[in-house]
Amino acid sequence: MSYNNAISIQSDSRTRRTRMTERMRNLVRETHLEPSNFILPLFVSDRSANYRNEISSMPGVFQFGIDHILRQSERAVESKLGGIILFGITDDKDETGSSAHNEMGIVQQTVREIKKRFPELLVATDVCLCEYTSHGHCGIIKEHDGGEFEIANDETVEELVLEALSHAEAGSDLISPSDMMDGRIGAIREALDENGFEKLPIMSYSAKFASGFYGPFREAAGSSPSFGDRRSHQMDPANGDEAMRVIERDIREGADIIMVKPAMSYLDIIRRAKDEFTLPIAAYQVSGEYAMIKAASANGWLDEERVMMESLLSIKRAGAQIILTYFAFEAAKNLRS
Repeated sequence: MSYNNAISIQSDSRTRRTRMTERMRNLVRETHLEPSNFILPLFVSDRSANYRNEISSMPGVFQFGIDHILRQSERAVESKLGGIILFGITDDKDETGSSAHNEMGIVQQTVREIKKRFPELLVATDVCLCEYTSHGHCGIIKEHDGGEFEIANDETVEELVLEALSHAEAGSDLISPSDMMDGRIGAIREALDENGFEKLPIMSYSAKFASGFYGPFREAAGSSPSFGDRRSHQMDPANGDEAMRVIERDIREGADIIMVKPAMSYLDIIRRAKDEFTLPIAAYQVSGEYAMIKAASANGWLDEERVMMESLLSIKRAGAQIILTYFAFEAAKNLRS
């Protein structure tokens, strides 16, 4: 006995029509990634020009001396990346992180060398003290009776201003404060303007959450706190409304680009920032996100290339025009092919 009753499906419900072939999927795709969306984080060490040390928790990511950074910079130009961001690695540490604003510091030297050879490459510089303090915290420590401590906000901001100015004088294209001190965007903007750098933009780590995803970075940057944690100044992961208030404040103080960090667990914050503000939005796919994908793929649990591209696409779809990612070279290659 044959069954002749055809199922009735409305014509406008057949959304699969535009998914059937790769040509059609490409035609109707809503979100597009480009190599120019990516900024590559690089760790520059002052140990030697040819220094090269792989980060154990971040396969494929290295601490580099200047010579290797220049090779990576050339590769970034060839890959048509949006730019790079430099993090300084040094053994020259003290209680106040004073080497952060040394005009002969490793970041300052490296910026000058890159701009000589690759002036077309956008070079952003991280402004924070954690890589330069002997205790690994993002600012100057103020101790209280009973062994308690806090980060001295205003004294730290003074040091950050000096660091930002030293980066500007070296030739940084994008000053990027990641410390989360109150008022530092306004103070840095004022100092830049007063010293002839009124055209130099600031990318503020405005919504930087106190996350467990930063572990591998702290190995890479040598910035693990020797005591305590950073919850007193980095944002509580539970607070989305507070993130919007801080973003609004940083814009008011002079930020040109705002950042959400990490990305994966905070896609809702990226989307809210995109909806509520008109400034460009950056997101940092942080070390822990990178390390998880690498570890799972090494164990054969997932397809690294596919998950890499899916994760980056989700960040772009959420609203970030700029993505800081350790996958920048691999993703750019994938997009070219």
